[in-house]
Amino acid sequence: MRQKWKWSQASIIHLIVAMLGLMIIVESVQIGFGTLRKPGSGLFPFLCGIIIFFLNTVPFVSPPVVKPQPSLFVGKDETKIFLFLILTFFSWILLMPYLGWLLMTFFVTLSFSKILKLEGWRKPLLLSLGNTALSYLLFDYCLYLDLP
Repeated sequence: MRQKWKWSQASIIHLIVAMLGLMIIVESVQIGFGTLRKPGSGLFPFLCGIIIFFLNTVPFVSPPVVKPQPSLFVGKDETKIFLFLILTFFSWILLMPYLGWLLMTFFVTLSFSKILKLEGWRKPLLLSLGNTALSYLLFDYCLYLDLP
Protein backbone atom coordinates (compact mmCIF):
# COMPACT_ATOMS: atom_id res chain seq x y z
CA MET A 1 0.00 0.00 0.00
CA ARG A 2 1.35 3.42 -0.94
CA GLN A 3 2.07 6.00 1.68
CA LYS A 4 0.14 9.24 1.57
CA TRP A 5 2.30 12.06 0.35
CA LYS A 6 2.49 15.18 2.49
CA TRP A 7 4.50 18.39 2.52
CA SER A 8 7.59 18.42 4.69
CA GLN A 9 10.76 20.47 4.92
CA ALA A 10 12.55 17.99 2.69
CA SER A 11 9.85 18.12 0.00
CA ILE A 12 9.97 21.93 -0.03
CA ILE A 13 13.75 21.83 -0.47
CA HIS A 14 13.39 19.24 -3.25
CA LEU A 15 10.87 21.50 -4.98
CA ILE A 16 13.15 24.54 -4.72
CA VAL A 17 16.17 22.61 -6.03
CA ALA A 18 14.08 21.10 -8.87
CA MET A 19 13.02 24.63 -9.85
CA LEU A 20 16.69 25.65 -9.76
CA GLY A 21 17.44 22.74 -12.10
CA LEU A 22 14.75 23.99 -14.49
CA MET A 23 16.24 27.48 -14.41
CA ILE A 24 19.66 26.04 -15.24
CA ILE A 25 18.16 24.11 -18.16
CA VAL A 26 16.42 27.21 -19.57
CA GLU A 27 19.50 29.41 -19.22
CA SER A 28 21.80 26.82 -20.78
CA VAL A 29 19.46 26.45 -23.77
CA GLN A 30 19.71 30.22 -24.28
CA ILE A 31 23.51 30.04 -24.16
CA GLY A 32 23.60 27.33 -26.83
CA PHE A 33 24.95 23.82 -27.16
CA GLY A 34 27.33 24.23 -30.08
CA THR A 35 28.06 21.20 -32.25
CA LEU A 36 29.43 17.74 -31.57
CA ARG A 37 32.84 18.77 -32.87
CA LYS A 38 32.86 22.03 -30.95
CA PRO A 39 30.54 21.89 -27.93
CA GLY A 40 29.23 25.20 -26.69
CA SER A 41 29.31 26.52 -23.18
CA GLY A 42 25.67 25.60 -22.55
CA LEU A 43 26.05 21.83 -22.95
CA PHE A 44 27.55 21.02 -19.55
CA PRO A 45 25.13 23.19 -17.53
CA PHE A 46 22.24 21.68 -19.50
CA LEU A 47 23.26 18.14 -18.53
CA CYS A 48 23.80 19.20 -14.91
CA GLY A 49 20.40 20.92 -14.87
CA ILE A 50 18.70 17.77 -16.16
CA ILE A 51 20.38 15.66 -13.47
CA ILE A 52 19.46 18.16 -10.73
CA PHE A 53 15.86 18.38 -11.92
CA PHE A 54 15.20 14.66 -12.23
CA LEU A 55 16.95 13.69 -9.01
CA ASN A 56 14.82 16.18 -7.11
CA THR A 57 11.52 15.13 -8.71
CA VAL A 58 12.00 11.46 -7.77
CA PRO A 59 10.90 12.02 -4.12
CA PHE A 60 7.59 13.44 -5.40
CA VAL A 61 6.90 10.40 -7.57
CA SER A 62 7.81 7.79 -4.98
CA PRO A 63 8.25 9.20 -1.48
CA PRO A 64 10.97 7.49 0.52
CA VAL A 65 10.10 5.37 3.50
CA VAL A 66 11.37 7.25 6.52
CA LYS A 67 12.73 5.17 9.36
CA PRO A 68 13.49 6.72 12.73
CA GLN A 69 17.20 7.32 13.14
CA PRO A 70 19.30 8.18 16.17
CA SER A 71 20.53 11.72 16.52
CA LEU A 72 23.66 12.73 14.65
CA PHE A 73 25.90 13.33 17.64
CA VAL A 74 25.15 10.61 20.16
CA GLY A 75 28.28 11.06 22.23
CA LYS A 76 31.15 13.46 22.78
CA ASP A 77 33.41 11.46 20.44
CA GLU A 78 31.25 12.13 17.37
CA THR A 79 31.09 15.84 18.20
CA LYS A 80 34.88 15.98 18.59
CA ILE A 81 35.42 14.16 15.29
CA PHE A 82 33.04 16.53 13.50
CA LEU A 83 34.71 19.63 14.93
CA PHE A 84 38.20 18.36 14.05
CA LEU A 85 37.08 17.66 10.46
CA ILE A 86 35.66 21.18 10.15
CA LEU A 87 38.86 22.62 11.64
CA THR A 88 40.91 20.63 9.12
CA PHE A 89 38.83 21.98 6.23
CA PHE A 90 39.34 25.55 7.45
CA SER A 91 43.08 25.04 7.88
CA TRP A 92 43.25 23.66 4.33
CA ILE A 93 41.65 26.82 2.98
CA LEU A 94 43.69 29.19 5.12
CA LEU A 95 47.10 27.56 4.70
CA MET A 96 46.93 26.52 1.03
CA PRO A 97 48.15 29.91 -0.31
CA TYR A 98 51.24 29.62 1.90
CA LEU A 99 52.08 25.91 1.69
CA GLY A 100 50.68 25.01 -1.72
CA TRP A 101 48.09 22.55 -2.99
CA LEU A 102 50.17 19.39 -2.89
CA LEU A 103 51.62 19.80 0.58
CA MET A 104 48.25 20.78 2.06
CA THR A 105 46.52 17.90 0.27
CA PHE A 106 49.02 15.52 1.83
CA PHE A 107 48.57 16.93 5.35
CA VAL A 108 44.78 17.20 5.11
CA THR A 109 44.41 13.63 3.84
CA LEU A 110 46.70 12.45 6.62
CA SER A 111 44.68 14.43 9.17
CA PHE A 112 41.37 13.09 7.88
CA SER A 113 42.58 9.52 8.00
CA LYS A 114 43.89 9.90 11.57
CA ILE A 115 40.77 11.76 12.76
CA LEU A 116 38.59 9.01 11.30
CA LYS A 117 40.81 6.45 13.08
CA LEU A 118 42.44 4.66 10.17
CA GLU A 119 44.66 2.12 11.91
CA GLY A 120 48.40 2.56 12.20
CA TRP A 121 50.57 5.04 10.34
CA ARG A 122 51.42 3.08 7.21
CA LYS A 123 47.89 3.15 5.74
CA PRO A 124 47.30 6.89 6.36
CA LEU A 125 50.71 7.77 4.91
CA LEU A 126 50.14 5.61 1.82
CA LEU A 127 46.67 7.07 1.38
CA SER A 128 48.03 10.61 1.68
CA LEU A 129 50.89 9.97 -0.75
CA GLY A 130 48.53 8.29 -3.23
CA ASN A 131 45.99 11.10 -3.03
CA THR A 132 48.70 13.74 -3.49
CA ALA A 133 50.27 11.87 -6.41
CA LEU A 134 46.89 11.37 -8.08
CA SER A 135 46.07 15.07 -7.65
CA TYR A 136 49.41 16.04 -9.16
CA LEU A 137 49.03 13.67 -12.12
CA LEU A 138 45.43 14.66 -12.76
CA PHE A 139 45.86 18.41 -12.60
CA ASP A 140 49.40 18.86 -13.89
CA TYR A 141 49.73 16.16 -16.55
CA CYS A 142 46.19 15.37 -17.67
CA LEU A 143 44.45 18.75 -17.36
CA TYR A 144 47.52 21.00 -17.68
CA LEU A 145 46.39 23.21 -14.81
CA ASP A 146 48.81 25.01 -12.53
CA LEU A 147 48.25 24.10 -8.92
CA PRO A 148 48.39 26.92 -6.38
